Amino acid sequence: MTDRLSIRRCGIEDLKVLSDVSVTTFKDAFAAENTVEDMNDYLQKAFNRKQIEKELLHPHSVFYLAYYQNELAGYLKINFGPAQTDIRDDTSLELERIYILQAFQGRRLGPQLLEKAIEVARENKLKYIWLGVWEKNDRAIRVYSKRGFVKFKSHTFWLGQDKQTDDLMKLEL
Repeated sequence: MTDRLSIRRCGIEDLKVLSDVSVTTFKDAFAAENTVEDMNDYLQKAFNRKQIEKELLHPHSVFYLAYYQNELAGYLKINFGPAQTDIRDDTSLELERIYILQAFQGRRLGPQLLEKAIEVARENKLKYIWLGVWEKNDRAIRVYSKRGFVKFKSHTFWLGQDKQTDDLMKLEL
C-alpha cells in the first residue's frame, strides 16, 4: 500500500491547501465531541491563514502533505527544539499533527505518516519522538501504543473555552 502514498514537504505555495486541510480534518475529528462555539473559536485561532503561514515559515517546524493515488489525503506537522509546544528538548522531535481526511481513513495512511516522522527523527539522530493526544481519543491512543509509544505526562489543551487534557506519549528511538 505504500506505493499508493506519496509524502512531500510543504512550501509556502501550499499555504491555502494546508490551511483548508487543517480545518477540515480537525473539524471532522473533533466537532462531534465539542460545542460549535468552542470548535469555531479554536479553528479561527489555530488554523487561520496567518497562523498557518507563521507555522509553515518557522525554521524548526516542518509540514508534509500526503497524497493517496495522487489525491490529497492528509498531512503531518513535526517540530524540533524551540518550535515544540511543550517539552522543547533539542534531543526530541514533536509530532504535533497527523490528520487524514475522512475519505481516506481506514487505509493505514496515518501509520505511514507516523513512520515518516520517526524516520525524520532518526535521520536527525534524536533520542525520542513525542506527541500529545486527547485523552478521549481512544483510537489514536491505541495506534500510538501499538507502535511503542508510552504515556509519560499530561498537559492542558484549550479548545475554545473548554479545558481538556492531552496525554503526552513518547517513543524512545
